[in-house]
Amino acid sequence: MHNNHSQSGHAVNLYLNVKKRVADMLAALLLSLLLCAGSDVKAKVLDKNPNFVLIMVDDLGIGDIGCYGNDTIRTPNIDRLASEGVKLTQYIAAAPLCTPSRAAFMTGRYPLRSGMASTGRVQVLLFLGGSGGLPPNETTFAKRLQQQGYTTGLVGKWHLGVNCESRGDHCHHPNQHGFSYFYGLPFTLFNDCVPGEGSDVLVDLQLALQQLTLLLGLGLFTMVCVRLCGLLEVSHWLLVLLFCLSIIAAAVWYVPFVHLRTWNCIIMRNQDVVEQPMVVETLPQRLLAEAQNFIKRNADRPFLLFFSLAHIHTPLFTTPAFAGRSRHGRYGDNLEEVDWIVGQITETVDSLGLANNTLIHFTSDHGGHLEDADSLIGQKGGWNSIYKGGKAMGGWEGGIRVPGIFRWPGRLAAGRVVDQPTSLMDLYPTLKYLAKDTQPDRQLDGYNLMPVLEGKTARSEHEFMFHYCGMYLNAVRWHPPDSDSIFKVHFFTPNFFPPGAGGCYDTKVCLCHGQHVTHHDPPLLYDLFHDPSESRQLTPESEPRYTEILEQTARAVERHKSTFPSKERSNDIYAQSDTVQNQMSWEKILWRPWLQPCCGTFPFCGCREDAEHL
Repeated sequence: MHNNHSQSGHAVNLYLNVKKRVADMLAALLLSLLLCAGSDVKAKVLDKNPNFVLIMVDDLGIGDIGCYGNDTIRTPNIDRLASEGVKLTQYIAAAPLCTPSRAAFMTGRYPLRSGMASTGRVQVLLFLGGSGGLPPNETTFAKRLQQQGYTTGLVGKWHLGVNCESRGDHCHHPNQHGFSYFYGLPFTLFNDCVPGEGSDVLVDLQLALQQLTLLLGLGLFTMVCVRLCGLLEVSHWLLVLLFCLSIIAAAVWYVPFVHLRTWNCIIMRNQDVVEQPMVVETLPQRLLAEAQNFIKRNADRPFLLFFSLAHIHTPLFTTPAFAGRSRHGRYGDNLEEVDWIVGQITETVDSLGLANNTLIHFTSDHGGHLEDADSLIGQKGGWNSIYKGGKAMGGWEGGIRVPGIFRWPGRLAAGRVVDQPTSLMDLYPTLKYLAKDTQPDRQLDGYNLMPVLEGKTARSEHEFMFHYCGMYLNAVRWHPPDSDSIFKVHFFTPNFFPPGAGGCYDTKVCLCHGQHVTHHDPPLLYDLFHDPSESRQLTPESEPRYTEILEQTARAVERHKSTFPSKERSNDIYAQSDTVQNQMSWEKILWRPWLQPCCGTFPFCGCREDAEHL
């Protein structure tokens, strides 16, 4: 009996051990399956291309933002982006005006390479009915990402042209440059869009045409009176000629200029004009809603959103919720509205669970407009902090140094600050890299920012940077490999007026040619590392490397010039002759009725957006 009991107990123990081992094996198998599945899911997350939300403000000064030193205007949402991401302190626009700067931003190339640089007084596109714009054969970062499977959208300001040869060919339109969706202003917000705010477009020409029209009309009236009174024999054909000239002068003045609000201040959804002229009062809310809806519609696929705000260009908005809230008048109110909009976009991204896979970038197209002010509203342009100059002032730092913030939780270290020279043109190669676009490209002037943003390298790849005023090479920045100094050479500078002022208060924007500039031989030289406000000119006595700096920059200019295909190379270091057709000539700029976007039958253009969109 005892043996039977012992054998029975042994069998039970054997059975329990086998059962335990089987259970352990099953558990191990299940755990390995779960780990494999988890690693597969993680790999898929890591392999998924990131989203991009690019926020650009118009005419924003670097000194307007709290995280860049402003302690009187409240910008908590923008400051939060900086504290949760990387802040660039030397982020440089390729031009101090919107059209060329945005062309460079979109293409990663100096604007001269695409013909988006001016030789004369007109430095930006002035009419939607002109034929100039970003050439159809140019490549934007949106086009490259679209080819990588991204859904791409632009909400807000474009200002890079619409049509080439006929109304509706849309050769310069965002849809033709890689944006699968567009809603916003094909032109820009400017004073003519709001009655009573004055005009921004060729004011002196408008006045001359108006006076010519009145003069011809008065001459015609006088000749008719003289003929009727029999005081003098007046030829019938002279009266006909004066009448025709009066009609032509009136048409040339009245049609394009008096109706500028109708021609330029419109809203398009893709290639359809949905509002003409636009209702400015509701514009911020509509642009924000469109940007948020684009993010929500595409939350389950890789997307690029370029949110190009109409703020903070004049005329300034008067949104009731922000009116009178700031300590800096209407400009401060508008800036605090911008901050609120940035907060709404950030909240939309975060609420959809997209934060860890979305790069949010905040910047401005160039510096603030110092000369824009009046007695009623006060200062209407931005503050460029300690930096000299502003919008349209060539290579002076205040017009080209802009805020640059990148936020990407989990990929970029929070609170990191980069003091290296970087450029808005760097965004193009950065987006290409992150979208895994390895296809060949044309000549680029920007560099991939990720090694600098992630702290993998201490120095930017920009040893030299070139600063243009229109199509003229205005200044060169050199960051020697063996030094912290950043030297800047100015070949010419705009003539400020009145003398001693900090801007061109006679013309309202500085010009780049003729009697409007002063050329310097030898060039002006500054060290931005020790003198960021460019107030202490270096001399051979004060700078031991003075001769070396001029020699190095001169050689860099020659190398830079060699990258432009030219039929005839000039020895003039101030200008470049490119074979690309100039898109900023008078021929391209001036208004042509057959190119004018219109809802309705031209010239009876006019429509309002559906109430659901308002």
